[in-house]
Amino acid sequence: MADQGRELLRHTVATVAYRAAKALRDAPDTFAGSRMGVTTRTPLQILVHMGDLFDWALSVAKGEETWHDAAPLPWAQEADRFFAGLRAFDDFLASEAPLSSTFERLFQGPVADALTHVGQITMLRRLANTPVKGENYSRAEIVAGRVGPEQSSPRREFD
Repeated sequence: MADQGRELLRHTVATVAYRAAKALRDAPDTFAGSRMGVTTRTPLQILVHMGDLFDWALSVAKGEETWHDAAPLPWAQEADRFFAGLRAFDDFLASEAPLSSTFERLFQGPVADALTHVGQITMLRRLANTPVKGENYSRAEIVAGRVGPEQSSPRREFD
């Protein structure tokens, strides 16, 4: 059962990577700092938080839980940091190292939160008039371990 939980969590992390890569790809330079309202985070602030989530996830998985609010980097560097965090977390999940947390806690905290924020960035892209095409994600080629910005081409996009 532990292997199944670990593999499902790795597949979910790959799903975050697939959806995030699509949401971040080809964003115009002005997008990172755009603000849709006085109380909303900018896309860059959301992306920084997403990177922080996977740093936290790894610390929880290792039993060394810590939270750190990273200082924002430029958009491209922040995207690299986010995907590096996904890679480090996935590498740990793929290893033989014992998990110091339950799969459920790792999913319901950092992983599910990241999915929410990917949705926010996707929505903000639409509001900024640079929409990301919708897709039948159940048909996407999502593979555990593929957690970088390079992802398979969409199989079934729609407008």
